Amino acid sequence: MEKSQKALPPKVRAWGEARKRHRLSPAQVQMARELGLNPGKRGKISNHRQEPWKVPLPQFIEHLYLRRVGRERPRAVTPAEKWERSVAARKPARNAVATNARGDQGGLGLP
Repeated sequence: MEKSQKALPPKVRAWGEARKRHRLSPAQVQMARELGLNPGKRGKISNHRQEPWKVPLPQFIEHLYLRRVGRERPRAVTPAEKWERSVAARKPARNAVATNARGDQGGLGLP
């Protein structure tokens, strides 16, 4: 595994591996993630060569996204490698809000 792959959290790494294994574009990965699909279970859906009645996984994800969200593509596509960076950028702000919400309680939860 590459050095940058090891630095990623397991959830992001799982989507990166699913993207490579099933030849998905970043937009298709984001669609699947927004739909709440599990990256570890993609093999069950992606066996269209063994079961010819199944649609290939990329088209299946696009079809589900169109049907559930009503758009063909996400408005803004963000690659999986940048998901963690955006979460890390928001984390200090979330911590500051939580600290301010506690006030002078000292974090004990006492009134």
